[in-house]
Amino acid sequence: MKHVFIINPAAGASDCEKKVRSELNALGGDFPYECYRTTAKEDATLFVRRWCTSHPGERVRFYACGGDGTIGEVAAGVLGMQQASMSCYPAGSGNDYVKYYGGKEHFQDLRALVHGEERKIDLLQVGTRIAVNAVHFGFDSVVASTMDRVRRMHVLGGRHAYVTGVAHALLTGMRTVCRVTADGEDLNPDGRLLLCTLANGTHVGGSYRCAPRSWNDDGYMEVCLVRPVSRLTFLRLKGAYREGSHLEDARFTDRIVYRRARKALISAGPGFRLCLDGELAYGDTFSVEVLPGAVSFAVPQGAVCAQS
Repeated sequence: MKHVFIINPAAGASDCEKKVRSELNALGGDFPYECYRTTAKEDATLFVRRWCTSHPGERVRFYACGGDGTIGEVAAGVLGMQQASMSCYPAGSGNDYVKYYGGKEHFQDLRALVHGEERKIDLLQVGTRIAVNAVHFGFDSVVASTMDRVRRMHVLGGRHAYVTGVAHALLTGMRTVCRVTADGEDLNPDGRLLLCTLANGTHVGGSYRCAPRSWNDDGYMEVCLVRPVSRLTFLRLKGAYREGSHLEDARFTDRIVYRRARKALISAGPGFRLCLDGELAYGDTFSVEVLPGAVSFAVPQGAVCAQS
């Protein structure tokens, strides 16, 4: 089987190519691999499709070397390609998806990764785009757009980018107007919310365990809608949301609507922002649907699912 490492130089605080190539060289032997460096958004998707088309029938595994958005782009390319599977080498700012399996350290061990076990995972389809980890909006969209602007700034960016995003969202993103339905049920008839997460993974924002009950292979997304609250209440409840105890915390009882669903619809006004694995999309209406067991994903030796 061929191993193809797709490197996104724009991901994270620095370019990961040198580190990836160094670890690949350390593997030695006759390990069949190649590297590709992306040049623009969605380039990873197009490259995967071109590679599979030009190598018909050849078994291949693609590794997304970047953040969650890069994983989503590679997954979109692998989708429907019977000869292809995928995995990732986390090099983004948050690396949220791999927290489902215990964290990035397991995936940055290339020897364990290339010998990993392939498992079928679900994907989230949003129009023509694919998300692997989560689709979220409201407060989180303000955070994501701020992170995109500051992530490579010396003080505000890097591992501090999410904190910077939250600070800005506290000033400008405490109330969003839109309607959300999950499998036909209207979750917020008043058309208001603080935030909403449609999750396939368990974490967003680098450390927030937004969907503690999520399984990435059960054919469902976790839908968690938080109603508007004051800034003071937000700060009081933030710790429980970070830890993932919000679904059992009595303080959230009247503030959260939680469902498991196969399809969700979001209706809003022009220019509405939606965040797909850290990447922003704009529109006024979105349909989000689970694609069960859509791709094969290699999990490194030693990694343990967070739900086990």
